[in-house]
Amino acid sequence: MAHAKPAAIALSSPAATPGSTLTLSGKGFGSFQSTQFNRVTINGISALVQRWEPEAIEIKVPFKATSGFVEVLIGKKNLVAGHVAIVAPFIDAISPTEAERGGTLQIVGRHFGLSAGARDPNTMFGVNDVMVGGVKVRPRRWKDDKIELEIPSNAVSGEVVVRLASSDPLPNGSCCAPVEYLASNPVPLTLIPSVRVDPLSGPVGTKVVLFGQGFGNVKESLDDAVLIGGRPATIAQWKDDAIVVHVPLDAESGPVVLRHKGQERAVGQFTVHVPRAISMSPASAPIGTLLRINGEHFGFYSESGSTPFNFIDFNTGENRVEIGGVSSVIYRWNDDRIDVWVPYSAKSGKVVIYRSATKPNVGGLCCAERGTVAVEAGDFTVATPIIESYEPKSAGLDATVTIKGSGFGTFLKTAEHADLGLNQKAYKRRGDLEINEPDATDTVVSNVSRTEVLFNGSAAMVQSWTDQEIVVKVPHRNLYGIGKKGDFFDDLATGPLVVRRGSWDLLPDGTCCSAKKWLTLEAGQFTIEAKGLPDSSYWDSNRPDASTNQ
Repeated sequence: MAHAKPAAIALSSPAATPGSTLTLSGKGFGSFQSTQFNRVTINGISALVQRWEPEAIEIKVPFKATSGFVEVLIGKKNLVAGHVAIVAPFIDAISPTEAERGGTLQIVGRHFGLSAGARDPNTMFGVNDVMVGGVKVRPRRWKDDKIELEIPSNAVSGEVVVRLASSDPLPNGSCCAPVEYLASNPVPLTLIPSVRVDPLSGPVGTKVVLFGQGFGNVKESLDDAVLIGGRPATIAQWKDDAIVVHVPLDAESGPVVLRHKGQERAVGQFTVHVPRAISMSPASAPIGTLLRINGEHFGFYSESGSTPFNFIDFNTGENRVEIGGVSSVIYRWNDDRIDVWVPYSAKSGKVVIYRSATKPNVGGLCCAERGTVAVEAGDFTVATPIIESYEPKSAGLDATVTIKGSGFGTFLKTAEHADLGLNQKAYKRRGDLEINEPDATDTVVSNVSRTEVLFNGSAAMVQSWTDQEIVVKVPHRNLYGIGKKGDFFDDLATGPLVVRRGSWDLLPDGTCCSAKKWLTLEAGQFTIEAKGLPDSSYWDSNRPDASTNQ
């Protein structure tokens, strides 16, 4: 140092980490000629020169550098820039010390330097990174005293280390020796299996599933539990990778807490909703009508079972809709809409939605109490169809007949089959097909509709159907004849004109459904006249060549 010439050179920082950029500001540096002629050292260790201008020099602090004086060597001229302290990264703390994969980890400490990550234009010299459980991570935020990163999914429990990348120049001053990393002090991190909770909102009775790992194949202790808003949930299933619980009757919104092996862990935030009916239509209709209830937070129909998925066991619990105290047939049950068929035995009165739930015994097992939450949707009046008149009283084939009255309801276009096995029986030859006996247990007449008009037992084509008027066409079958194996009915021209609506009732155990039941109204006798029949000559000339000379 005695032979060095004093110079007014300022350093951009009195302290630096390996791999960081250090700027020297001064005068008289001249132009860059070669890596041998123009050099910069830190305590005798050559640094990689990134920029050399007459009044400024930028260098990369080398990996092997130690604290000392910075010297600028220009040929035989030696300029002393000042003293720089080489510091190493140090981690004071990490938060949290136990975390899930995919969670955010915060590292607090000092001397982390600055990093632009993979977008750093100097990536050829290495990129500063963090090792988490042996996995390299590129943090999303990096400051000199704080780093934030997302824990990767392939990380394991282990040590967290901040690494600063650096590269020394080759002996001739050119770029570059292999990248080396200066590591901070290691800090232990414990990774715990992530737990996904689905869903995170719903009314009481909602099936909530915790998906994860390491729960154990059985519930091993009475203390093991799932708490929702501080209250124990009813446990339906406990397996190593899934826990199925039901939101209890007295549930309140709050954290979902898993208590296992003496430790409690918050795995989500659950919102308990209150079911509410907003509208209902129609307010008055006959049996067999599809009643629509719109609202919110009804939950789902079949979520009282123990499997993670509702459609596997299809357990409906006590979920139901009553019309005048009579359980209706559920057609559709969504969180914001419920559609039910008005049952055969329905009575006028309140429409009430019942949502079932339980309270667990000690240890979370079912059940200390079973109950329902009742939601009123409105008042419903069961209309009784009345036939006032029909015209004409007799007509030929395809003639139009108008039936007037009230309470007919709407025409149902859904193909709700009377016999659930009809599609299978269609492939078998049967000798028990019956005519005009819809109440017989062995009938397979095409009673696939629940709104129909019959001419002496044969269904007619409906042209229009309103609450006050029905228009139908006279069918052909009565004049052509109807038969089965061993029997044939060739004279069905005169008989009763009937309007029918069908529906079901639930069975005593609450399952669906009884055989279809009919509300039958007889308008009176109707005679189908022999009009509109094909010309008899059609039957006499039935050969393709009968009327041609070809």
